[in-house]
Amino acid sequence: MNEKIGGKETYMQREIHEECGVFGVYDPAGAADVAADAYYALFALQHRGQESCGIAVNRDGVIRVHKDLGLVRDVFTKENLAALGHGQIAVGHTRYSTTGAVSRENAQPLVVSHVNGQMAVAHNGNLTNAAELRRQLELSGAIFHTTNDTEVISYLITRERLHADSIEQAVERAMPKLLGAYSLVIMSPRKLIAARDAVGFRPLCMGRMPGGKVVFASETCALDSIGAEFVRDVEAGEIVVADDQGVRSIRTHCRARAHTCLFEFIYFARPDSVIEGQSVHEARLQAGRILAEEYPTEADVVIGVPDSGLDAALGYAQASGIPYQIGFVKNRYIARTFIQPEQGQRENAVRIKLNALASVVHGKRVVMVDDSIVRGTTSARIVTLLREAGAREVHMRVSAPPFISPCYYGTDIDSKEKLIACQMSEQEICRVIGADSLGYLSVAGARQIAAGAHCDFCDGCFTGKYPAATPREMDKDKFEQPANITE
Repeated sequence: MNEKIGGKETYMQREIHEECGVFGVYDPAGAADVAADAYYALFALQHRGQESCGIAVNRDGVIRVHKDLGLVRDVFTKENLAALGHGQIAVGHTRYSTTGAVSRENAQPLVVSHVNGQMAVAHNGNLTNAAELRRQLELSGAIFHTTNDTEVISYLITRERLHADSIEQAVERAMPKLLGAYSLVIMSPRKLIAARDAVGFRPLCMGRMPGGKVVFASETCALDSIGAEFVRDVEAGEIVVADDQGVRSIRTHCRARAHTCLFEFIYFARPDSVIEGQSVHEARLQAGRILAEEYPTEADVVIGVPDSGLDAALGYAQASGIPYQIGFVKNRYIARTFIQPEQGQRENAVRIKLNALASVVHGKRVVMVDDSIVRGTTSARIVTLLREAGAREVHMRVSAPPFISPCYYGTDIDSKEKLIACQMSEQEICRVIGADSLGYLSVAGARQIAAGAHCDFCDGCFTGKYPAATPREMDKDKFEQPANITE
């Protein structure tokens, strides 16, 4: 992914979004090591958030939680996993923070206590009215301990619980007040609940394991990692409850087909995941094929920028007949640069992330396929790597349309002022990044890449047209204050 051109970026200047991974498991027997299930599932979801992670385990109504800043491999040890113990239910979370400061307090799952017991919540998405809700809650006496919108969700659910017959009814009553994107897993003393917003921006699926265990996850790759069988996707607006009575669905807020984020298929999801019936790998292959039709060129080799550009590059090669080869070696110990929270961290990571294979590109006309250009700096740096490795020509192809609008629903796409496609023409961008030619996938082409999906799509960042209301101007910076900035 690519960064902004020049200037100092502060936390307050960035659009506030969140992209995370959630997981939940319910074991009716209560004898399984559900913490281990969550641990391995979070490894599979690490690509969705690399800043912090956590697991909460419910044993006989008592919730234990361990969470911290860092990757799954660093946060969890044999000792602290053992301390979580066996239990009936576990929820897990990997976080990339944009709503809320970089701090342990903002790590999830968020565990709260209320008059009916404890509750743990893990959230993927971004509320567009979080600031407004927070103000209302604070005026009514609520005291917040974090700066993320997950705590807003928790407050609303616990308040509705005072007047509801069950935790699932409280969730049902809270959902109309929550605007924007949310895929949730919620653990109460006796139940595991999954819920998805009525638009269905973020993916959420359900699976089963031997012994009657029920699991929910952001992506099917997490199910695969623990040997769970995929059952189905949670529908937009649906609440699914797993408890000692079995599994049941509440469909009060189910109104239409999901409008899943199209960028999930282009970049965020792992290629071995299946979202709404569509293989992510196949979607990216198709993006490359369409891109080859829309922007053909004469070249000697097609290469992809790891990781999200690789499948699209293979599709481009298939459609164009130009040989595909591995053109970059990636340092596998470096996190994805797009989801590093600070500009300096992103730039440092890019410097040591990739190296071009001179034996593949030297003297060649190269088609380089990447998944997107956001701000442009990374693309320029990668083109330079190829030039230094001896590439004679570099033709950049992008398997997504230009970003022309911010995302308000959970993808870290900046405001228009920081989007290079809003500041320059394609010809100017091509010149700035140093390529010989540049071609973006068209919006019409992007809408065709996941033709097998059982959903419609949100492509607002490419079109400026959104399937749900955007935040009011006063709420666009959310409730982050300078005092909460952690460098």
